[in-house]
Order: sequence, then C-alpha cells, then structure tokens
Amino acid sequence: MKSVFSAITILIFVTCLVCSRGALAQGPGPAGAGAAEAAGGGSSSSRSYNPLKFFAKKDAKPGLSAVSVAELDKRLEPKLRESKVLAGDATLKQVCANFIERFDCLAALHASQSLNLNFECVKSNVTGVRVGTDSSSCRMPSGDKPLSLVKTIHLLKSDADAKNAARDAETAAREDIKDATS
Repeated sequence: MKSVFSAITILIFVTCLVCSRGALAQGPGPAGAGAAEAAGGGSSSSRSYNPLKFFAKKDAKPGLSAVSVAELDKRLEPKLRESKVLAGDATLKQVCANFIERFDCLAALHASQSLNLNFECVKSNVTGVRVGTDSSSCRMPSGDKPLSLVKTIHLLKSDADAKNAARDAETAAREDIKDATS
C-alpha cells in the first residue's frame, strides 16, 4: 500500500514539473531574435530551481570548510590536553586514526573522559575496527559493524544515561570545533 501511494505521489510530482516547465517555455512574451531582452529576461536574471535541493539531507555535523584537518588538530591539541581529554604525549592524528570525521573522534574522546571509559574500547566500538591490545578486555558487539556513540556507551557502561552522555559529548565536540575554527 505504501509503495502504491509513493508511486502515485512521484507521478503527480513529475507531472506537475513537466507541465510547469512547458507553460514557462510558452510564456506570453514576444517571440523571435532578442525576445529574452525585450521581455525583460536574460541569462543574468533567469533563475533555475533544482527540486533536489528540497530533498537533500542536511549535515548535522559542523563542517571544516575554512580550516584543514592538520590545522584544526594543531589548534585543538593544547586545549584538549589542558582539559585532560587528550593524553600529554598523544596527538589527535594518532588518536583519531580510524575515525572518518574529526567530530566523531572528539565526541568519543569527551564521552570516554566524562564517563571514565577506556578510549580504546570506545574507539573500537564506534569505528568497528578492533585496534590496540587494550581492546581485548572490552565488551564488543557480536559483529564487526560500528556502533553509534549512544549504543557504545550503553554497551560499555549500562548504568549510565547513554543518550544524555552522548549528547553532551557531541555538544562539547561541536564547541571545540567552533572555537578552533573561529
């Protein structure tokens, strides 16, 4: 039933797009050479609407548009060492080696520090990559699939409020990135 409803909705949407495009092409303006300028149009004032923009997924994670990862690490490391989130001899490049995004690594660091969890266990569960000798003593999911930070916290410390702890860690990571990029 859902698929029939979805198919009908898509058919109506496409029909509306095709009909509106045809109506715009047959507009009431003058025809012939120079018609766009005579009608007040032209390439500089025409506007193209892309319907895919309405359906594009918004990225909830902060972007690193103005700062490279190496520069971000250089700016973040002193602050993270000062707040005891990052060990004195470690670098973010080493610690965040298997994470796809720096944001996820920072959130995992903050969560492990605030809940007193072994970061190697958190890292192994969130990335899905079993690394280090310390991870042998960690509770791991049955498969090799990565877990979300909430599920990782719940797995490693079942008595903790995993949702709020993950939200707090992500907020702290977002603030760290915001401070480092501004």
